[in-house]
Amino acid sequence: MNPRHLQAFITVAHALSFARAAEQLHLSAPALSLAIRNLERELGGALFSRSTRQVRLTLEGAEFLPQAIQLMGDWGSARDRIRQRFTLQRGHVSVAAMPSFAGSVLPQVLSEFRRRHPRVQITVHDVINEQAADMVATGRVELAFGFRPGNDPGIDFKQLWLERFVAVLPGDMEFAGKSIRWSQLMERPFITLQRPSSTRRMLEESLARHGLQLAVELETHQLFTVIQMVAAGLGVSVLPSMLARHSVASGARVLKLRNPAISQPVGVMCRSSHELSTAAAALVRCAQQAAVRPKW
Repeated sequence: MNPRHLQAFITVAHALSFARAAEQLHLSAPALSLAIRNLERELGGALFSRSTRQVRLTLEGAEFLPQAIQLMGDWGSARDRIRQRFTLQRGHVSVAAMPSFAGSVLPQVLSEFRRRHPRVQITVHDVINEQAADMVATGRVELAFGFRPGNDPGIDFKQLWLERFVAVLPGDMEFAGKSIRWSQLMERPFITLQRPSSTRRMLEESLARHGLQLAVELETHQLFTVIQMVAAGLGVSVLPSMLARHSVASGARVLKLRNPAISQPVGVMCRSSHELSTAAAALVRCAQQAAVRPKW
């Protein structure tokens, strides 16, 4: 049984004439008769009582008619819903993003996506990078934006850009030049995120490779709290450059960082061997096209 068989049955039942039904369906009389016979064979009995003068529904056919109409309605609704998803007239995509991305670049990406596909719903989980990767691996979200995760064979990573870390200083701190060395920065109280933050881990690992150790005096769970603490003159920090504008807007000062300079790839995480939905794939394209690479 398929939708063509059901439509043929419904049309004949309403017309009570194979000739008129064939004309309405733009089918030949033999093709229509074959469709009805195939349907009757599958169901196990006659749906119509035929004579040279009249076509009538059998009792079984009359009982089946409202069910056939309902099946066709359900089929049409299901077909329309999935077509709307494929054409992005409707749909839903759930994503995760690390806070630095969610608070800086993601709003621009989502704005462009909503402009193109206003009827697609979006759910955003603003979580630390490790949790974002875990949500992808366990299927709780289709994709996540963040730093490259650890060696997880269940996650594919597509780089968007190479993110450079910058020094964030109090706005009234006197310092000549547009860049600062780590040795100069570490002379001040250092503020950073608490473990298991990926930002803190990357800083500690990068410094360790150069024989340096991060001496933390203040720590918190939120990046934007770090920025406010620095702006209030409590110390200095090192943050992803995508937060440079937020730092400056809060009254802090941003400088390039050297000796060593630190950078990490930022990109899209998704599950290996799982194709993205049409909506999720469209969101990735927006991220590739609309994400502004920081100037720092």
